[in-house]
Amino acid sequence: MSRRTLVAVSGGVDSMVLLHRLAEKFSKPSAHLVVAHYNHQLRARSSDADERLVRESARRLGLRCVVGRGDVRAHAKRKGVSIEMAAREVRHEFLAKTARKLGIKTIALAHHADDQVELFFLRLLRGAAAGGLGGMRAASPSPMDEKLGLVRPLLESTKAELRTFAAGQGIRFREDASNARPDFLRNRVRHELLPLLRKFQPALDRVLPRVMRTLAAESDLAHHLASAWLGLRQRPAFSGLPVAMQRHVLEVQLVKLGIAPEFELIESLRGSAGVPVMITPERNVVRDARGVVSMAEPRRLKFTAGGLVVQLPSAVKKTSRHFAAGNFGGIAFDATLISADQARRSLAKRRPSGIEFFDADRLGPRLTLRHWRPGDRFQPIGMKQPVKLQDWFVNRKIPAVRRRELVVAEAADGVLCWVEGERIGELFKLDSFTRRGLKWYWKRRPGWARHLPLSNNGARLPRN
Repeated sequence: MSRRTLVAVSGGVDSMVLLHRLAEKFSKPSAHLVVAHYNHQLRARSSDADERLVRESARRLGLRCVVGRGDVRAHAKRKGVSIEMAAREVRHEFLAKTARKLGIKTIALAHHADDQVELFFLRLLRGAAAGGLGGMRAASPSPMDEKLGLVRPLLESTKAELRTFAAGQGIRFREDASNARPDFLRNRVRHELLPLLRKFQPALDRVLPRVMRTLAAESDLAHHLASAWLGLRQRPAFSGLPVAMQRHVLEVQLVKLGIAPEFELIESLRGSAGVPVMITPERNVVRDARGVVSMAEPRRLKFTAGGLVVQLPSAVKKTSRHFAAGNFGGIAFDATLISADQARRSLAKRRPSGIEFFDADRLGPRLTLRHWRPGDRFQPIGMKQPVKLQDWFVNRKIPAVRRRELVVAEAADGVLCWVEGERIGELFKLDSFTRRGLKWYWKRRPGWARHLPLSNNGARLPRN
């Protein structure tokens, strides 16, 4: 590390050890190192005390210290992200901005071996792919500016080793009280999950880094092969590539476009050529048949009007009674009225997807199939209160285009009782008071032109 380096120092034991170790390497540290500290203003006086310690430590070492401040809570609220994510974003932006201003190309971070283990489980719980599970690299580009390099000299050192070094050298540091707060997922992983796993595998801290290195190497290989495939003039067909290679080909291109390569996005692109996928209301991406990803003109999304009314019989005989079948909005459906006992027995059995059971009397005399409308509310089974259907879609990460394709069912009183591919409504489930059951079978038709929902204008099925 002979070039000038910006050292990110929070005031905790990790970064204070990093600062002193780097300073020891040079006879004149001020010619090589600049200290950077970001005050997140999340812990009032404690945050200010962290800043004072970093400033004083830099002064004692004869180093320049650059300090940034920001309202992390406001940033989190504005971006709709967690406090942890917001703090990371503003901190990296500050570091990148400071490095560019000072003409520095390298930023040193104090991540260590324990951080790697915690990160593995955080990413595993969030569904990361092999590249993410491979953890942080000793050197990588800045997430804010790929021209800037991040280095992590302590990545092979454990937290215990850093504490021992700090004690032996008399290095002052400050403990962050928020590291013990159970409302942060990382803290629950650190204080609850990892101690439990170490009971099953005492060598976890030695075994897991080995697994991460393997995953990282395999991901690097796949990334290299994907980049090589994209560089070919005459490429083999994208559809003929192994699924893993398809995913890496798409990931490489998304990263170059500055788009986070999330699994759902990659799968949406991989599954359909020529179909735009919305990233934000202003940004769409699309994959062509050759496997090339590009930005697409945002499509104006409209709510689909119309509906289909299904009349329900007023009585049921001892045997089940099939009374309606048809098509709407790309799904084929079949409805049968059955006794309460039949419904309960069927519900208790393991059944294939595409079959639901409702309390027929709570549905009323008719069922209306339609698409999502502004203001729709839905109370999924198991929930105590209804929620806005739009909020439900957002939480389920259902793309905006797809939301407008989904078929919903409305009971006679106007309450939503079913959303395609989701759950039935809480108010319409079978219980001890059910007298009649409705067996509802549905299936989206093969070849249905998704993302181009049809408009159905009140067609009506005849009663049997």
